[in-house]
Amino acid sequence: MHAFRTHKCNELNKSHIGQKVKLSGWIHRSYDLGGVLFIVLRDTYGITQCIVEESSSLMNQLSNLRVESVVTIVGNVRARSKDTINKNMKTGEIEVYIDEFEIQSAADIIPFQVYEDDGAGEDIRLRYRYLDLRRERMQKKIRLRNDVIATMRKEMLAKDFQEFQTPILTASSPEGARDYLVPSRLHPGKFYALPQAPQQFKQLLMMSGFDKYFQIAPCFRDEDGRADRLAEFYQLDIEMSFVTQEDVFNTVQPVIEEIFEKFSGFTGEKRDVVWCDSIPYKEAMLKYGSDKPDLRNPLEIVDVTEVFARDDVEFKAFKGVIAKGGVVRAVRVPKVGSQPRSYFDKLNSWAQGEGAPGLGYVLFADGQGKGPIAKFIPETAQANIREVSGCKDGDAVFFVCNQELQAARFAGLARDAICDALPKGHEAAREKGVYKFCWIIDFPMYEFDENQQKIDFSHNPFSMPQGGIEDLENKDPLDIYAWQYDCVCNGFELASGAIRNHRPEIMEKAFAIAGYSKDILEEEFGGMLNAMRYGAPPHGGLAFGIDRIIMLLADEPNLREVYAFVMNGQYEDQMMQAPSEIDKRQLKDLHIKVDLPKKIVTDAA
Repeated sequence: MHAFRTHKCNELNKSHIGQKVKLSGWIHRSYDLGGVLFIVLRDTYGITQCIVEESSSLMNQLSNLRVESVVTIVGNVRARSKDTINKNMKTGEIEVYIDEFEIQSAADIIPFQVYEDDGAGEDIRLRYRYLDLRRERMQKKIRLRNDVIATMRKEMLAKDFQEFQTPILTASSPEGARDYLVPSRLHPGKFYALPQAPQQFKQLLMMSGFDKYFQIAPCFRDEDGRADRLAEFYQLDIEMSFVTQEDVFNTVQPVIEEIFEKFSGFTGEKRDVVWCDSIPYKEAMLKYGSDKPDLRNPLEIVDVTEVFARDDVEFKAFKGVIAKGGVVRAVRVPKVGSQPRSYFDKLNSWAQGEGAPGLGYVLFADGQGKGPIAKFIPETAQANIREVSGCKDGDAVFFVCNQELQAARFAGLARDAICDALPKGHEAAREKGVYKFCWIIDFPMYEFDENQQKIDFSHNPFSMPQGGIEDLENKDPLDIYAWQYDCVCNGFELASGAIRNHRPEIMEKAFAIAGYSKDILEEEFGGMLNAMRYGAPPHGGLAFGIDRIIMLLADEPNLREVYAFVMNGQYEDQMMQAPSEIDKRQLKDLHIKVDLPKKIVTDAA
């Protein structure tokens, strides 16, 4: 007989009755019912109920073992009586009567229960993550992650992509976030950076002639934590040579479809996978107030600035903003005339909670507008609003007024809040049971940075402008579009990518517009720039966030719930006590002195 087990804890059934077996695992639960001790034994595969009878010499020893102790038991498989069969367990028709046992590892008193969710907070769950990971729901999500990544690899290899590993210690580059820096002992005063993405390396692989690249790539960004963003994350990184934007889409869509169709039933609800038409960035911002719209929400935003700019409209709150270049956006909501006043009051309170004065609206009934701002809008202007928004009797229109970007963003938030406030079953309620994908395309190449008061890249600095060198030389930078694209699903950005700039003269001009001199360009991107000078193919690619894909499939709003080991929201690993102070000898080896902020020094003192 094997040293630890003849069977796993999910394997025994009626066919094993009468056999002597050996099982190893954790004591999941134990309870004494009238002198008979029941022990539920668990391993990663399942659970088996074991029994110690009152007459057994093992009773005292086993009854004193705490849950989560690891034991090996030897016993005989017997059939359960008909009234004790558990149809919810794979092993629910049998139980094992223990003849021998061995303690492999005794457990201390555990800080929270493993067999049930006892409401333990995130901090204590992360501090004892190894206990948290023993829970069935956590093990299911970690296995889901493994299965999704395995499917990604299988699909990419089937499409003749090659898997590469790119450097982790590299040079700092402006990817849009802060770098994590690593001091060099051998080169005093110099630092490596952990990669925000393998951007330059994957492009260099295309210039090396490999044609198709992919990697399950670790990435590091020193950004503030939030539920859908971590300091360390993984992405399915892809690059291809001699491709157009459509080629990239046609290559990766079947991969993502396969993953979502294969694993969409993870939570018990099978969902449809739907690809919607591509949406230009400007259209997305106007119609949905976001470049990652949730298309399950059927509400759309329209521009009604011209209506409120009319001389006969007296609503001064909007007039003053329009006079300063602002805009008015409207969200039409069908058939809410029957909703109680509390529906509108709730949305007004929501807007105030978001820092706005309120959320003005007009409710149309019997051909007339009603509501707090209707009296400021004459009938002819109301007719304009109905025409632009497609409003009918029983519908309402909510309004947002601000400068263009702020108005778009707040209208987008309002669109979702209005949809979520609708009663279940309403025709404009958020669609259920579906993953709705689309590509957001035609991103602007540049944006104006208000903080630095300068033109800067709006997305990926290595993208090809749609009009090439001609647009860079002849157009207002803010009117230049790039071959950039995002893949969004149900309100989440899952991927970002671009057709790359492969010509050095275009790269030099593009960076010059963003304020990078040729010397700085050579210093920061000299390796890639030089490679372009020796013949670079047209190429493009993208990267899908693996963690966000798992979030959607597992229906989890928090990324920390789909990782095995992870830091908290303050980027602290409470289990491994990181980040930690470094010994002075190590700092000396690295030629580094620590200059702490005064508050930290005071607190430490």
